[in-house]
Amino acid sequence: MSQILQKIAKNSVQKVNGGQTVQLESVWQEHDVVIYFLRRFGCVVCRWIAKEMSRLQPTFDENNVKLVGVAPETLGLEEFQKLNLFSGELFIDEKKKCYTDLEFSNYSFFGALGAAMDKDLRDIASKAKQEGFGGNIKGDWYQMGGMLIVKKGGDVLKFYKQQKGSDHMSNQEILDVLGIKEKAKGGEEAQPECSDVCGLPPKQ
Repeated sequence: MSQILQKIAKNSVQKVNGGQTVQLESVWQEHDVVIYFLRRFGCVVCRWIAKEMSRLQPTFDENNVKLVGVAPETLGLEEFQKLNLFSGELFIDEKKKCYTDLEFSNYSFFGALGAAMDKDLRDIASKAKQEGFGGNIKGDWYQMGGMLIVKKGGDVLKFYKQQKGSDHMSNQEILDVLGIKEKAKGGEEAQPECSDVCGLPPKQ
């Protein structure tokens, strides 16, 4: 097992459906797995990424790939589920143990303010609105996330860390890493950025 996986394999996460607490290593024992570490459930960028990745579900099913989402808090979960944005299995890491062990970064206050100036926000907010959802400012808007793609049994194929809220792997990149010879289909690919729609704190 790689050093990356050794850091998080025994970390406890809670299944959203069923409530069981399991060790994270359980998700890559029987399948190749794509693990998406969300920033928070109310972030419009996270919601958009979740929706985009879910377009790959039929391909994942055909290739024995499991799609998993891990979030650092439960705030906003109910709304996220009602929007039916994510086809994979969701887990909660409320102690943020995986986020800490994987050294995911955090926005600084001024970094978040800078993100608010990015014109790409308008594009992604528009795309999200067309699909019937938006975002909110609830939760820990500082936290960054990323993605981990693991081969069945525990070999890391890709470890991707966000440096800013808009960073993500495209669906095509995900398929390429998995070695799936198929063209990604769907609504890709504007480069979104977090701002007051998806991540800035409320005014004091």
